[in-house]
Amino acid sequence: MVKFLCSATKKDQFPATEKEIVFVGRSNVGKSSLINALYNQKLAYVGKTPGKTRLINFFDVDGLYTAVDVPGYGYARRSQKEAVDYAKMMDDYFTRENKIRLVIMIVDSRIGLTDDDKDMKEYLKDNHLNYVIAANKIDKLSNNQLNNNKRMFFNEEVNVVYVSAEKKKNLEGLREYIRKYTDLPLSER
Repeated sequence: MVKFLCSATKKDQFPATEKEIVFVGRSNVGKSSLINALYNQKLAYVGKTPGKTRLINFFDVDGLYTAVDVPGYGYARRSQKEAVDYAKMMDDYFTRENKIRLVIMIVDSRIGLTDDDKDMKEYLKDNHLNYVIAANKIDKLSNNQLNNNKRMFFNEEVNVVYVSAEKKKNLEGLREYIRKYTDLPLSER
C-alpha cells in the first residue's frame, strides 16, 4: 500500500527517508498520471491545466522506499518570485544529504527532449544522480511514428523506457528500474 507522508517546500520540512525514487518532468507530460498508473492508486492530482503541483510530495511505498513527486518544470505561468522560490526549493531538495536512488525523468515521446528537459538532464548529471527517461504518451503515436521518434529524439540515450500512463503500457519496465535502484527483489514493487 502506498500512503501519503507529507508535502514540503523547505529543507526542514523534508521527511527523514532512506531510499527515494523521484519523479520529475515538464508540466503537462503526464507526470501525475504516470505516478498514479505505476502505483495503481490516485496519489498525484491530475489537473486539466499544467503546473498544478506546487509542493514536493512524499509517499511511503510499502515501507520499502519513498516516492517523491516534485513540481513540473518549464511552466511559463509562474511569477518571477514563484520561479525563484521554485528554483530554491528544487535545489534545496536535490542537493541535501542524498537519499535519492533514482530520478525518473518523464518526457513526452511525441516531442522528445526539450531545452528544459536537456537542462534537467545536465542538472542530474552534474549532481551525480542516477536517472532513467520515461518517454510517456506512446499510445498517441503509431508504431512507425514511435520508431522514428526513438531514432530522432532518443538515439543517444541509454536509459529510456517507452510508456503510456493512459493505457498502462510498459510500466513494468519502470518498475524494474525502481527495483534495481532500491535493491528490491524482483517480486517487490
